[in-house]
Amino acid sequence: MNPQNQTNKLPSAPSTVVYLDCGNLLQLPSLRPASLTTSTSAGCGRPSFIGSNAFREGKSVHCRIILESSASPPDLHLSTKLVIFYSHFGDVAAARRVFYGMPHRSVVSWTAMVSSYTKNGRPREALELFALMLRSGTRPNQFTFGSAASACSGARCARSGEQVHACAAKGRFARDMFVQSALMDMHLRCGSVADASRLFAETERKDVVSWNALIRGFVERRHYSDALGLFSLMLRDAMLPDHFTFGSALKACGAVSALSNVELIHNCIIKLGYWDEKVVTSLIDSYAKCRSLSSARMIYDSMCEPDLMSSTALINGYSMYRNHSEDAMKLFCKIYRDGLRIDGFLLSSLLAICANIASIKFGAQIHAYICKKQLMGDAVLDNALVDMYAKAGEFSDARRAFDEMPHRNVISWTSLITAYGKNGFGEDAVTLFDKMEEDGVKPNEVTFLALLSACSHSGLLNKGMEYFTSMMSKYGINPRAEHYSTAIDLLARGGQLEDAWKLAQKMNAEPNSSMYGAMLGACKIHGNVPLGETAAKNLFSMDPESSVNYAVLANMYAESCLWENARRTRKLLVETSRGKEVACSVI
Repeated sequence: MNPQNQTNKLPSAPSTVVYLDCGNLLQLPSLRPASLTTSTSAGCGRPSFIGSNAFREGKSVHCRIILESSASPPDLHLSTKLVIFYSHFGDVAAARRVFYGMPHRSVVSWTAMVSSYTKNGRPREALELFALMLRSGTRPNQFTFGSAASACSGARCARSGEQVHACAAKGRFARDMFVQSALMDMHLRCGSVADASRLFAETERKDVVSWNALIRGFVERRHYSDALGLFSLMLRDAMLPDHFTFGSALKACGAVSALSNVELIHNCIIKLGYWDEKVVTSLIDSYAKCRSLSSARMIYDSMCEPDLMSSTALINGYSMYRNHSEDAMKLFCKIYRDGLRIDGFLLSSLLAICANIASIKFGAQIHAYICKKQLMGDAVLDNALVDMYAKAGEFSDARRAFDEMPHRNVISWTSLITAYGKNGFGEDAVTLFDKMEEDGVKPNEVTFLALLSACSHSGLLNKGMEYFTSMMSKYGINPRAEHYSTAIDLLARGGQLEDAWKLAQKMNAEPNSSMYGAMLGACKIHGNVPLGETAAKNLFSMDPESSVNYAVLANMYAESCLWENARRTRKLLVETSRGKEVACSVI
């Protein structure tokens, strides 16, 4: 948690705000922010050489201090500075040696060490030290509570967070904005949105850090409407947003495709003068997710020097829509010609485009570029290569890219299993899954979905149902509706219609149209009219305008010589299709 409390507010001059239905955002008038003053608070000072990143020089200074003061006890203030110094450079072991070598410790010393553990990914040790501090009789300050709360966030330990919250509530720092922001962030990261919202409501003086913490928490928990509503309330409360506020709000807009809200925030950003790289990248990403790629490209072209982040955001936006694949490729060529830095994430987005349009030629060129720049070893990039070759039907290249990976994760195995299954190589998919288990890689729910689909398309009934059972009994994965649908399709294709229907009746998920569609199709193939009629009735209630269901039912009746039923269903098919454009071939 950054201990900077920014309390800048919008000018108090009369202004007009307009409530909008789309997300309850507010349209601000022409405003210029007041001078942005930032009051910096710190629980402990920083050595002067930290800013220069001179780690080697700092260590030599420490050695000289030890030699010159070997006869006298370590200086409290200087030792605390050294703890902060080593913490800044990630040398937690050295910071700990200095800390435990101190004969006396102040609250600043304890806080520095707790913060060191927290910032360097050791939340459990931070909480243990915080507990030791309390037992020693040292009273924490606001920065100690902030670091302890951040440690609870890192450990995802809600119970410890509640204890830290209780300790802070008993002390005189219970209403400190820094402590409350840290506690609110802790509740959010531990999944308690209600506690975070309650704490926010109880906060008397809300600063931009508090607002940002709750808005970001809502976005991370996918409560996008709540995030936009809170952003609207923030503006009504005359609180000046900052770059982090706009980033979270734009992410929420993109997630719900609220284009009008993105345009309002864009206008607000321009009026307040927050036009930096991160905000521009968020704007490009939000416009792209709202299907306004022309606006995203216009912002990109208006940049004096487009950087890697903005370029990746636009290419990633193009990758969402097949008809913009060529635009993404042209943009990559421009980036390459301009000599901009290209990283694995950008290349992964391009490979995803090649996979979606089966462009093996361009994908192979990207692969050659990756080999030339020696970018192999990035798991995300390697997985994208496997996926691209597999979707293009180049299984030998996909397998070679898979075999050349230095490290394979569950996504790597699942990508190849999916490719084998979709192209009818069920036996190969099963063999690959066995090797995956031998390698000690734990499959996830997507792996089992791909495996069940592979068995279904290859007629491996017994093997598929064995996997369906083992995903629950062996790996503790609860099946979703998609797993049940695939398992039902597997049984139905194998002629086990009664077993398929029993599984549909006892499933722990909401039945969907694909499940009943699989049942209807199998009933048509195997001539089970009563069960087919039941599946069709469920389909008609779910999607009454889908003409394909009427067509399958009518064909089932016709194949069973039930001509009157077939005629009535055909009539319903004609009525359902009325008003739809008839498809035709270009030949």
